[in-house]
Amino acid sequence: MSQADLLDQDPVFQLKGSMLAITVMELAHYDLERLDRQLDEKVAQAPNFFQNTPLVMALDKLPDGALALDLPALLDVCRRHGLRTLAVRASRVEHIAAADALDIPVLPPSGARERPIDPVEPTARKKVEKPVEKPLEPTVQPTRIITTPVRGGQQIYAPGGDLVVLAAVSPGAELLADGNIHVYGPMRGRALAGIKGDAKARIFCQQLAAELVSVAGQYKVAEDLRRDPLWGQQVQVSLSGDVLNITRL
Repeated sequence: MSQADLLDQDPVFQLKGSMLAITVMELAHYDLERLDRQLDEKVAQAPNFFQNTPLVMALDKLPDGALALDLPALLDVCRRHGLRTLAVRASRVEHIAAADALDIPVLPPSGARERPIDPVEPTARKKVEKPVEKPLEPTVQPTRIITTPVRGGQQIYAPGGDLVVLAAVSPGAELLADGNIHVYGPMRGRALAGIKGDAKARIFCQQLAAELVSVAGQYKVAEDLRRDPLWGQQVQVSLSGDVLNITRL
């Protein structure tokens, strides 16, 4: 057998399974204007975080009698906020047909238990004509302490202070704090410290296995973190300029 024949038999690809954290946006109402405004408020909590975020658009919970869905316009609103729709979850014939027309994969309605990532919806309010003065320093709040494991799909936020987790953090979980984040166990989810711009905030964990770490909007994802020699070890994450530093504790 010639060298060319051997080369031709060499596989050019390999199929692999993967446990990736995918965000599901479950629409309760079809209102593009409100969606655009509420996404603005959500993204403002962590600048640079919602960039090329993979998304499943869930349409199966929309109420009967809702307005005719303009799927291209809906996906365009998400795209403007850094959300990239990989698939649509749908059960209605018209929704499936709209996804097929855009060559987007369709997933069946999920029977899995899903926890909301953002349990507190921002309240609707009228726009104020004059600018609202913001305090130079955030109000310091007591440290929030979590003693139980943080499961995938859970989001825990410590406004105005530090977050301390005395247990493991599972893949798909998300920790947010205006101050520092301390994890006294394996950190396998996402950790975002200083989300309102505090560049002095830090992340401390006993075992670095995170999907994402971020300080004041600067972040590293798992692909970058796995290349770090301190992956899987006890570390602290701090910010110097625009560079995240990972050092041994």
